[in-house]
Amino acid sequence: MRIGLAGVGRIGAFHAETLRGLDHVESLVVADADPDRAASVAAKLGGSVTAVETPAELFSAGIDGLAIAAATDAHAGLILEAVEAGLPVFCEKPVAPDVAGTLAVLDQVARSTVPVHIGFQRRFDAGFTAARDAVQSGRLGWVHTLRAGTLDPAPPSAEYIATSGGFFKDCSVHDFDIIRWVTGREVVEVYAVGANRGEDFFREADDIDTSAAVLTLDDDTIALVSGTRYNAAGYDVRLEVLGAKDSVSVGLDDRLPLRSAEPGVAWPAGTAYPNFMERFRAAYIAELTAFTDLVAGKADSPCTVADALEAFYVAEACDRSRREHRPVAVAEVRR
Repeated sequence: MRIGLAGVGRIGAFHAETLRGLDHVESLVVADADPDRAASVAAKLGGSVTAVETPAELFSAGIDGLAIAAATDAHAGLILEAVEAGLPVFCEKPVAPDVAGTLAVLDQVARSTVPVHIGFQRRFDAGFTAARDAVQSGRLGWVHTLRAGTLDPAPPSAEYIATSGGFFKDCSVHDFDIIRWVTGREVVEVYAVGANRGEDFFREADDIDTSAAVLTLDDDTIALVSGTRYNAAGYDVRLEVLGAKDSVSVGLDDRLPLRSAEPGVAWPAGTAYPNFMERFRAAYIAELTAFTDLVAGKADSPCTVADALEAFYVAEACDRSRREHRPVAVAEVRR
């Protein structure tokens, strides 16, 4: 098959390399808002990878499916254009910068039979998959508590933060999605706080660099979610699922960027993950393989626009809770 890729920045260039290596992808066409960057990526990968001048040209390049890793404000338009052209779509989160834009996309996609896969790569990670299996099988008994966290080793650029949508929508949204996916439950209420002790550009963008939230699920399970842009020890993503019969943890391996204060304890001794791309390398490969199965008509979307909207609602509720210093029911932000 021939795949088009819109956007070859950091994650887009990573996806280009991954797609080129997949068995079912015979050729790849890349485009970017910066044509020179697209040409550079194509030249680096060589062979079956070519570049076109603009993302719009992808639609006349004879592609069978479109992967989107462009800037957030371009996602919705590219998704809708691909759906109108009958092309299966993979798009990095978010679907759109806000709830209204996401709902508009959802409405159009619902009127079509074209599949759309939104990129929440943790659903393809072996640890998160095992945790979901443990919950769904009943091995943990009834789940009473989840503890989730996303800790970046260093903040992104000021330019990125200014257009990111805020900490909950950009970062913690991955935790919100995976909590829904692992438990099979919905979040009904949140209480969230945030702080700024780092760079001034977070405050200038009306954002935060550290957060914590308490989520109540529809069966009264409690989920505690924390995050920060400042975890210099390394990239740390974990999920603990605590049940009445047993408990499991995701991310508790020898590369965990956390040191024990207990005397004589040397674990973990491995080199910490430096970034999300290395931590989730295998998951990204599995995710894009699933997309090629979608293009081939062998599978349904593993993460739909509706799924992405639900995680976005939780993020929206958390942001409102932080600003208004009160618990917020997810129903308050639902439209």
